[in-house]
Amino acid sequence: MALNTNLCFEEEIYLLTVRDFQKMRQADEKITMMTAYDYPSAAQAETAGTDTILVGDSLGNVVLGYDSTTQVTIDDMVHHGKAVRRGAPETFVVVDMPFMSYHVSVEEGIKNATYIFQQTDAQALKLEGASKETVSITNRLTQGGIPVVGHLGLTPQTVNVMGGYRVQGNNETAGQKLLDDAKRLEEAGISLLVLECVPKELAGVITEALTIPTIGIGAGVDCSGQVLVYHDLLQYGSHRLPKFVKSYADFNHAGVEGLKSYVTEVKQKEFPQDSHAYQIKDKQFLPK
Repeated sequence: MALNTNLCFEEEIYLLTVRDFQKMRQADEKITMMTAYDYPSAAQAETAGTDTILVGDSLGNVVLGYDSTTQVTIDDMVHHGKAVRRGAPETFVVVDMPFMSYHVSVEEGIKNATYIFQQTDAQALKLEGASKETVSITNRLTQGGIPVVGHLGLTPQTVNVMGGYRVQGNNETAGQKLLDDAKRLEEAGISLLVLECVPKELAGVITEALTIPTIGIGAGVDCSGQVLVYHDLLQYGSHRLPKFVKSYADFNHAGVEGLKSYVTEVKQKEFPQDSHAYQIKDKQFLPK
């Protein structure tokens, strides 16, 4: 049931808020997040009852055909963020800040964050990592009224520095650093924390150490919630799926079979039939 907020006599309806996510964590109710990039996928996610939608910069790999997320721009995020908002007007939407949009300086980061937040009508922005600058920007944004979602573990924007896509926090030193970073981000004011490709035991320790909800992706069941990509869930254009993905449908197969049937029917003159065509009402105007 939607939560109603009366503001200046105008009713604004969103299903959940950051406060609701906190209540869900306290009640041990799992949070569902889905990564979506356009109007139809967002509309389906909302219809399915997803708690929150992430407009991830992974759209670069998934729908734009880039090799990595580092080629995604602010304009890309705004374009897709607007589409998702139109498709899911009553769902809590989080939008990624893309590569280098908050790394040049704190002031530049705040400027870019404000632009993305206002243009997309999002409820929160997601920032990767826990550098000094990221922590500072997070603190400034939350104080200014923009909720922030943190992201630790495998952070795709810095994958070249990390040496590839691999599990993070696999030893005592790396695990302790992730825990310390998570605590610093919480102190800076983040509302949620995404943990990606982290051993489930470490994700459980981090979740227990924080008061805010954690959202896992390849981080085990002990996180406060889970996130997967729409295209991975449905096998829509995704061919090499990570170990942590469970697919619930196979649109790659069903979609291609449907397209093949269309091509065959057109070639064999089976489509379109009269039921798919319009008929002229006044046939006296037809040429003799």
